[in-house]
Amino acid sequence: MVSITRCQALCAGLIALPIVISSAASAQQLSSESVRPTTQAVALTAVPTIDGEVLGDAAWAGITPTSGFTQVRPNEGQAATQNTEVFVGFSDDTLYIGVMAYDENPEAILVTDSRRDSPLDDTDSFQVIIDGLLDRQNGYVFGTNPSGMEFDAQVINEGGSGGFGGRGGGTGGFNTNWDTTWEVEAQITEQGWSAEFAIPFVALRYGNGDSQVWGINFQRNIRRNNEESYWAPLDRNFNLRRVSEAGFIEGIEVPSQRLLQVTPYVLSLSERGGNLTSTQSREEYGVDMKWGITPSLTLDMTVNTDFAQVEVDDIQVNLDRFSLFFPEKRPFFLENAGQFAIGNPREVELFFSRRIGINAGTQFPIEAGGRLTGKIGDTTNVGLLRMRTEGIEGTVPQNDFSVVRINQELPNRSAIGMMFVERDGSGAVNGVQGDDINRTYAIDGRWGIGNYTVIRGWVSQTETPGVNGDDMAGGVTWNFNDEDWALNAGYSEVGANFNPEVGFLARKDFRKYEAGWRYRYRPENWGQLQELRPHMNYRGYWDFDGTQQTGYLHIDNHWEFNSGMEIHTGTNFTQEGVFESFEIVDGVTVPVGDYEHQEAQLVYWSNRSAPFSVNFSSRIGGFFGGDRENLDSTIRYRVGEKFTSELTWSHSNIDLPVPGGDFEVDIARFRATYAFTPRMTLQTLVQYNKRDDVISTNLRFAWLQSANAGLYIVYNEVDENNMLFAPRENAQQFAVKYSRILNIFN
Repeated sequence: MVSITRCQALCAGLIALPIVISSAASAQQLSSESVRPTTQAVALTAVPTIDGEVLGDAAWAGITPTSGFTQVRPNEGQAATQNTEVFVGFSDDTLYIGVMAYDENPEAILVTDSRRDSPLDDTDSFQVIIDGLLDRQNGYVFGTNPSGMEFDAQVINEGGSGGFGGRGGGTGGFNTNWDTTWEVEAQITEQGWSAEFAIPFVALRYGNGDSQVWGINFQRNIRRNNEESYWAPLDRNFNLRRVSEAGFIEGIEVPSQRLLQVTPYVLSLSERGGNLTSTQSREEYGVDMKWGITPSLTLDMTVNTDFAQVEVDDIQVNLDRFSLFFPEKRPFFLENAGQFAIGNPREVELFFSRRIGINAGTQFPIEAGGRLTGKIGDTTNVGLLRMRTEGIEGTVPQNDFSVVRINQELPNRSAIGMMFVERDGSGAVNGVQGDDINRTYAIDGRWGIGNYTVIRGWVSQTETPGVNGDDMAGGVTWNFNDEDWALNAGYSEVGANFNPEVGFLARKDFRKYEAGWRYRYRPENWGQLQELRPHMNYRGYWDFDGTQQTGYLHIDNHWEFNSGMEIHTGTNFTQEGVFESFEIVDGVTVPVGDYEHQEAQLVYWSNRSAPFSVNFSSRIGGFFGGDRENLDSTIRYRVGEKFTSELTWSHSNIDLPVPGGDFEVDIARFRATYAFTPRMTLQTLVQYNKRDDVISTNLRFAWLQSANAGLYIVYNEVDENNMLFAPRENAQQFAVKYSRILNIFN
């Protein structure tokens, strides 16, 4: 009863707070907006040839480029060491960007990878973020390096994730798994390197009106200097995703949206081994469709969906009593995925798309579905999703999934929204047909105060047949992030009967308090040392009777050097209250008790842009009444930008004061990729779990037409020993999938 009261109070506060602060937020619009740089887009009389040659292409000759990049690192506020010129033009259907990245020493240009969507931090690179709706919160990122690789990503709510933020992700505020159809080429020249982008207007989202002003910013990395610079200057605590501080581009004349893409696929699949008594083969057909209803509102539909081309999950071993998190990798669920994100990332997520079509790590058929996402008007974001999955006799019933999401933007990075999630199944609960249903209701808010402070909050209730009371959850976090200090504090709670069946819960029946601080210090004349980041984080979980479940205090300092090398030195203080004994590995049980320990932590990263690099993380200390020695290490090796590889080994040596408590856990993982071209790659992923004696192999050949469409040839094999003295089970799968994007209006 206490938790319900608190959540109801939190709900009332979420409704009232925007009214209180909206005027303050309006008054505190970024003062820097008035001085943000502005450039002009030019209507092209002739379109450039997309071959990476800018200076020799007459299409760019009539355009005055923009330049004047400012460093964020290593020397914040100083002019970039090398000049960069950016040309922006457009035709009736395409936005063109030409980049001339001058370099006094072209031989020193560093290119480390050419795979599509590879990280651009450890290579010379150029990126642009485009805010076509000029909402100062959301945008699309396009990037490349001197090899001409394609990188694209989607930014929602400036990539915010709470706490000290994060990088990458599939369903968060910075979605690197988002893909669209566009073109880029690059080349190294005597003057440095150059690149040409051709981005169709249908790949972007923008407002109404013929002539428009968009938000835009450019980033250039010069890797040998560990240099990061921007056209629209930023403080060192921000990056390209800081859309509210982007510059402006004027004079863009956009066409009426005429987007209709149809992507049919054909799949041939052969399986044998495992639970199959003979080889089974089948052919599948399906189709995806994308329709731009308006320039800012898109309808995606899918029929007989299949994701055979998606890379398998990384093997994990659970050494605790809480659920493991596996990220979403399926392309259909990734576009605008951040719009559906409410809760605490990887702990309490009210909508988790992996609940659709995946059961216990195994994919099962999705009959059809649709998703409507985008913006209505200038400030209202909407997201509607409807999916149906087939049932599997005796395993999973047929299910219909529905999600409704509405988010109203307010001034200065603020918003308030709601979400409804439903699973409607064909099974029976407690023998009652028609009770196989689950619903989740939620409201959330985000309030930007000034330039550096954001408050986020959410509250939710679930509805499950036969369950009453203790079915609410909620949380609020405060984050401050300026050039020197990052501060955060938060509170959340989850009732014992809170049950978002289409969401993710690592644990429930808890109250959580968290707080942290971090200081950024850039010393002068300290040799190659670039930045020190001392910090402290705390999170504690209690049940509603006041008994502590978990406590974690982390004290650390990050030492970052100009080369990109980093050293982290930390100490952790942990507390675990085990109220029910659990089996940590087969045959080993952790008894009920209160466990308090401390551990030392050391992390080392070498220069990740070098052909050979290493990183490791080590923790040594107490663990559930005993001791644990943990080492995670990765060795990376590349040959130019064509071949990349990494070998990862995670080793835990555990000694618990219980029968069988002296054991080891080892997971080895080997990844390798050869890029014949930026769109033709051969990848391998081999994983080994020593404890369970499992070997998993995933081989993928991809020849892409664009984005995720093209030819995929995939081979999967799992070799495992399920029972003592039983013969090993070897399951194999071979798939060939071809898909092609058909642009109906082009």
